[in-house]
Amino acid sequence: MPDDELALEMLLAGDVDIEGRMPWSSNATFLVNIRHGDNAAHAIYKPLRGERPLWDFEPGLHRREVAAYLLSEAMGFGVVPPTVIREGPLGEGSMQWFVDADHQEHYFTIFEKRGDLHDQMRLMAVLDIVANNTDRKSGHCLLGRDERIWGIDHGLCFAAEFKLRTVIWEFGGEALPDQAIAPLQRLVDAVPLEVATLLVDHEVAAIQERAEWLLQQGEFPIDESGRRYPWPLV
Repeated sequence: MPDDELALEMLLAGDVDIEGRMPWSSNATFLVNIRHGDNAAHAIYKPLRGERPLWDFEPGLHRREVAAYLLSEAMGFGVVPPTVIREGPLGEGSMQWFVDADHQEHYFTIFEKRGDLHDQMRLMAVLDIVANNTDRKSGHCLLGRDERIWGIDHGLCFAAEFKLRTVIWEFGGEALPDQAIAPLQRLVDAVPLEVATLLVDHEVAAIQERAEWLLQQGEFPIDESGRRYPWPLV
């Protein structure tokens, strides 16, 4: 992946051609080619027009995809690929940098085999709790060729009601990583404006409440119910 500045420039200003629809997606999700000057890349395009109505989320899931990227960046975690809102072939939607990854690997396999990457997973777990991710499947964790863990598919985040559903529970009871403390405190003080403008007021307030709750606990939560998992798991 190029540096974020170039990636964002390409995503925002590049010419977009649809290559095909991604399989097994509940909403319309397209692999697209982006060309900008001498540069070319793939991206994932999720147009608003392709969303299925949901009872618990307002239309505009693409805005939540972008909010998750911006929140990850504001916290200094860097676990979400560059993502923007722009007009595409099917209208407004999110455009996310396509991660060059080994798609045989996912959270469960990475956790088992790559203890050296667990710190990155811990940061992703913190982000998911703060963002209230209701759909962190194992397959939504990618092992990039750059040896980084990337989280994708954040359309079902930021609900005000706490309904975390994730496969990342192995760190339950551990102390929060030092790297997360200052970012969480900043969120308690104020949610970055670029994130807040993509959500509604009570969702923004809920981000601060979850950040404060995590700081008070000082450790990763444990799912005592055994029910806070997405389906399917992968």
